[in-house]
Amino acid sequence: MFILNENEPTELAAYLRENNWLEENETINSIAKPGEGNMNYVLRIVTTKHSFIIKQSRGYVEKYPQVLAPANRVLTEGAFYTKIAADFDVQAAMPKIIAIDEANNLILLEDLGKSNDFTFLYDLEEKIQEKELHQLVGYLNGLHQNFQKEIIDEELSNSAMRALNYEHIFEFPYRDDTGFDLNTVQKGLQEIAITYKNDVELKLKIESLGSLYLSKGKYLLHGDYYPGSWLKTENGIKIIDPEFCFYGLREFDLAVFIAHLYLTQQEKSKIAYIKNNYLYFSELNSEILNGFIGTEIMRRLIGLAQLPLKMDLETKANLLTFARTLILK
Repeated sequence: MFILNENEPTELAAYLRENNWLEENETINSIAKPGEGNMNYVLRIVTTKHSFIIKQSRGYVEKYPQVLAPANRVLTEGAFYTKIAADFDVQAAMPKIIAIDEANNLILLEDLGKSNDFTFLYDLEEKIQEKELHQLVGYLNGLHQNFQKEIIDEELSNSAMRALNYEHIFEFPYRDDTGFDLNTVQKGLQEIAITYKNDVELKLKIESLGSLYLSKGKYLLHGDYYPGSWLKTENGIKIIDPEFCFYGLREFDLAVFIAHLYLTQQEKSKIAYIKNNYLYFSELNSEILNGFIGTEIMRRLIGLAQLPLKMDLETKANLLTFARTLILK
């Protein structure tokens, strides 16, 4: 198996040329990581003729090598990009797929150029703009409505990745045997979390929400629609990293979106904007939507997938109380 490595340019060039992704007289000018990815090993390749992104998945999470993950997950991401290419507007909001190498769990993507993701919102000092919300809501409208199925099948079921996500969203935050001390994140957080780890009523409801997450649905979801998956580019917002994609309940995508507006302390009017501009919002199940919002807030505050959140302990405690109310009401 070819192993992607930025420190081995000769081997990389040979691999690219062997697959006809480099022309005979084309050479690599630079190799660099486009950002700090969580799940996969990602490089930006700049050649004498163009640039592109190359991404490889391995049997573990790149940021947390101790966490096992499906080795071929990037192939599902590639299949997602291939499918959404059929819709001009959805495709325009994402990088184009260039090539897929199934044998080496690797894909080539369009380079979107100089960009930054929206994780700056976790500093709690900046607010998302309405025109940006317009693009973000518009993407979900197109994705959910234009690729929905009449008959539910196995396409893009992404079962292994959903099982991984299920553990981190619906199980890990509520276990007390993980060995993860939340006081290393913020002093006093572990003591606050114990209340929820021992909350039987809460855990039963979260278990039922987890079953809904694992169920099949007729709507194509991004699966991880949060600020780390939104890029601010010269050509507007672009959406990346659909490795957790699947056909399921559209409430899940929308809930993750809204949860991170709460986590980044956005104005209530921004959340109202989403509800007013998401197509067929009135058709959604509000109990499921609120439940998923609450579980996403909780897992980001007391789970393993921590955010670079500049938030004091009291505010986190209040958010956790709010999240519990959303889940149980």
